[in-house]
Amino acid sequence: MYKACWEYRDYLITMDKDALDLEVIHNFLSNESYWSKGISKEDVIKSIRNSAFCFGMYFIDPIDKKRKQIGFARVISDLVTHAYLQDVFILAPYRNKGLGNWLLNTITNYEELKLRRFMLATDDGHSFYSKFGFQPLDNPNFFMQKKGKGAI
Repeated sequence: MYKACWEYRDYLITMDKDALDLEVIHNFLSNESYWSKGISKEDVIKSIRNSAFCFGMYFIDPIDKKRKQIGFARVISDLVTHAYLQDVFILAPYRNKGLGNWLLNTITNYEELKLRRFMLATDDGHSFYSKFGFQPLDNPNFFMQKKGKGAI
């Protein structure tokens, strides 16, 4: 099966779940993110397995061509009407290089994600995500939630 990928300079984005470095993803989500502090590796694996799409970002060493995972995002979706963007990150040493913009541009322009509603939740990224068309809910009173284990 073909797995979409995009290249930019010494960087690569791929949708190949088998290429993901689960240690890097788990470490970031469990230890560095504000939204998934303490999440178990098993839950990270399950969330990846059950997501419609995952986007792994990699630095490709120009000398030995080895990949190193430096970013990630996943999309939960029915692929018809609704998608939810989650777990977006770029590792600190690779920030401020335009890579987050490239990742979000890739995701938001991916044809299979041109759906009725594409949502996300963020505590601190409103101005960043607004560049890609995300905006506050039109009718927040329409939405409800049921918090479960680990909810913030």
